[in-house]
Amino acid sequence: MRVLIIFFSFITTVSFAQESEIKIYSGPAPGSAAWNWQEKTSDSNMIRQRLVYNVVQPSLTAFIPAAGTGNGTALIVCPGGGFHFLSINSEGFDVAQWLVKKGVTVFVLKYRLIQTQGSDPVKEFFSSSMSRGERDAQAKEIIQLAIADGRAAISWVRKNAATYHINSDRIGIIGFSAGGTIAASTATNYVADTKPNFVAPIYAYMPSDLQLDPSTDAPPMFLACASDDQLGLQANSIELYERWNKAKKPVEMHLYAKGGHGFGMQVHNIAADGWIERFGDWLKDLGMLKN
Repeated sequence: MRVLIIFFSFITTVSFAQESEIKIYSGPAPGSAAWNWQEKTSDSNMIRQRLVYNVVQPSLTAFIPAAGTGNGTALIVCPGGGFHFLSINSEGFDVAQWLVKKGVTVFVLKYRLIQTQGSDPVKEFFSSSMSRGERDAQAKEIIQLAIADGRAAISWVRKNAATYHINSDRIGIIGFSAGGTIAASTATNYVADTKPNFVAPIYAYMPSDLQLDPSTDAPPMFLACASDDQLGLQANSIELYERWNKAKKPVEMHLYAKGGHGFGMQVHNIAADGWIERFGDWLKDLGMLKN
């Protein structure tokens, strides 16, 4: 019995805490107060991943480092999914679980999405008869709401930094695909409360009409994508890199030969699997993993 007690005490010591969801707005989210549908999850869908869809009330799920292991750095994680759903594990919770072991306090963001009528948001997305231009037009309003959610998340974490033992000057944001739109957009047009201290758009959807040149105090940026991205989004990352590089702002980019779109934390036994390690190296170089 004593051995079991010691074992479970050890597990408690080295594990991290995952909190319940935190609403980032005190009332209905601005701009969508009339939305009356319910957030749902899906485990039976075309891509066979756990997905969240029909998000109405944006929220954060916090992952807290084990006692004594936190380093004061916080990171907001924005999963992707074409603004129709969130790949909540591969581009959300799995990322958080990797980083929290490095002492980072992580907040996975559920941001507002286009409403799905059926039970399979992926099927509905791909079966739509809309053209790419029509899809972009449909998403335009939602994109602005999602970006607002990203900025609100940064502001919320900064205001509550003391509660989570976070340094308010060490708050970053990472996003994948559509989530990368949010992460990259917060790197410009910010105010003091909403400015991220570092950003990481991963195979981000960030066309030229959404991009702005970095300010003189722009945050460092980390980029990763694959040359064989089926959606052609590597061009978006290259343009972001060139904007930051031209402005002589800190930027690092990893462009993998293989990986396609949406590799996230999945293991394919290719070089792109190591992007999270490179991100960890980059955080270390920035001094974000020091106590």
